[in-house]
Amino acid sequence: MDYQPWVGVISGDEGGDRVEALLEASMRRMRVAHYSLRTERAYLGWIRRFLLAHPGRDPRELGAVHVEAFLTGLAVEGRVAASTQNQALAAILFLYRDVLGVKLAWMDDVVRAKRPLRLPTVLSQSEVRALLVHMEGRMAVLAQLLYGTGMRLMEGVRLRVKDVDFERRELTVREGKGGKDRRTVLPGSLVPVLKAEIERVRVLHAQDLQRGVGEVWLPHALSRKYPSAAREFGWQYVFPARNISLDPRDGRWRRHHVDEAMLSRALKRARIAAGLAKPVTAHTLRHSFATHLIESGYDIRTVQELLGHKDVATTQIYTHVLNRGAGAVLSPLDR
Repeated sequence: MDYQPWVGVISGDEGGDRVEALLEASMRRMRVAHYSLRTERAYLGWIRRFLLAHPGRDPRELGAVHVEAFLTGLAVEGRVAASTQNQALAAILFLYRDVLGVKLAWMDDVVRAKRPLRLPTVLSQSEVRALLVHMEGRMAVLAQLLYGTGMRLMEGVRLRVKDVDFERRELTVREGKGGKDRRTVLPGSLVPVLKAEIERVRVLHAQDLQRGVGEVWLPHALSRKYPSAAREFGWQYVFPARNISLDPRDGRWRRHHVDEAMLSRALKRARIAAGLAKPVTAHTLRHSFATHLIESGYDIRTVQELLGHKDVATTQIYTHVLNRGAGAVLSPLDR
């Protein structure tokens, strides 16, 4: 078991040294398991908070009562959402099962927070037009792409040149939620602007190669299997970052994808400029994509496939636009 070398450090060192040793071990285990960088950062944050909440204690001496007290504190004092509370629990269970290598009886009995059922915020087609008209540049193209394809935010910013098929008018989403690949539609109206974006990437990549850089991050072991693939044009991001940056996973200089926070800020500015009262995020565009397809008469199975939902029950939340439920009720005031 590759976490055994950490046992002596965890048991023998004091305070901060023990915490840092566990965090280092957790990071190594997550990278072996190919966890995303976002998940890694989130889990390390929760593990650190849990350990610092019990200073000087060996985590193997703690039990369900300590974990539940920590989670209760998040809900009562921190007022975090149920999804955040469950993420903290997942991080703590990862610490015990994958890092410390212990399976305790109480771990299966910890109660997860019940997530409330929420209806998605959906923009009308006129509201989408009003929003997009107040956006410009690359963020406008990215916002149109998310609405026109139903992709999630991170799926959009991680889109690679090789996964855009102009002839078939489709995009391939690689390693979406749950690690699944899928295909979705490429709007014909986006073909000219997307070709222009890719041409801009071609010029930028050629400049990077001349400077002796030009690599992008490759998933899993592809960089070892295909050593030159990271410098090939097809693997470059459609929406690259402006600057080369140091990859924290292996310390190599690469051009990453654009920061997803840029789109969030652009959407907020456009929402205010358009005078929309509804909250708007990148996921709102995905909700609107699904709703407008169902409004147009597409069957729910088709929408499920385009969205990449594992269960059709997840997609059924968008059927509120059909002639059922509140939308089909005639109020007595209108009679």
